[in-house]
Amino acid sequence: MNLRHLTFRLLEVYVTVVRTGSVTAAARQLHLTQPTVSQQLKRLAETVGEPLFSSVSGTTELTDAGRELYRTALDVTGRFEDFQDYLAELQGGHRGRFSIALVNTAQYVLPRLLGPYSQAFPDVDMTVHIGNRQQLLERFERQMDDIYVFSHPPSSAQVMAARFLRNPLVMIAPETHPLAQESSIPIDALLNERLLQREPGSATRMLFESWLQGRGLQWSKGLQMASNEAIRVGVASGMGVAVVSAHVLPTAHPGICVLPVSGFPIESHWHFIIRRDRRLPHAGEGFLGFAAEALEQCLPAEYICNEVAGLLSQNQAVKA
Repeated sequence: MNLRHLTFRLLEVYVTVVRTGSVTAAARQLHLTQPTVSQQLKRLAETVGEPLFSSVSGTTELTDAGRELYRTALDVTGRFEDFQDYLAELQGGHRGRFSIALVNTAQYVLPRLLGPYSQAFPDVDMTVHIGNRQQLLERFERQMDDIYVFSHPPSSAQVMAARFLRNPLVMIAPETHPLAQESSIPIDALLNERLLQREPGSATRMLFESWLQGRGLQWSKGLQMASNEAIRVGVASGMGVAVVSAHVLPTAHPGICVLPVSGFPIESHWHFIIRRDRRLPHAGEGFLGFAAEALEQCLPAEYICNEVAGLLSQNQAVKA
């Protein structure tokens, strides 16, 4: 093993292959040929003296050495990006880059914070990824982003999280529902309704199923739908009832009513999440600092639960 033969370009290629999940995708992103990328991976493995990838049940995974090299490569490339940002700051600009990944439901709220941030720091290159919970968990495991927004944080020792917004779950039904005019409805009265719900693993679905299990109950009929929008349209059309985040409901929602079910709303929170083992870029820290100060001005005050300053302090302690 002769680590003096490692180059910044080799590490950059390796990080891109791991992040994209394939040599083909990495070659496309780096504007290289596939044989060139494969050759550089081979050269990297020879330099390290250990295999970086292994095949398990037909899928390619990182070896222990590969995972450790990936963490090291992220740190090295990230520190150079931070240095580039520092040089830009010396020249009087507010520059840098970071990526943030949001669960689907959060896209109804976060733009109200991301928009003012972008206006205040127009030279920061911010990348936003939106996906379902499973997609974000995969991105988290592969360390593809700097900041994540979950309503139910991943179960990992590497998670550092801070609540920033209440995310109450409500039961919605067609406005013509027979119980729409009731002042209080026991959940038992709805168990034979068709429940429109997101895919397994959805945080909203997980929280509601856990809520039911805590009461020894089980829903009898369900219909899986691909998006919150589809669920809203389905409910308005009389297909069934649903449990959704209050934030996905527009101010005026024709055809839909919120049922006053006993025990509702189910309380949950959205969290900003960063990884303990991944360096947060300067621009990412700047965004969280902006959020800590601007949440009350950008988001509905009745939902604010601002613990972001604590996350920044925790991150500083990890770096020290």
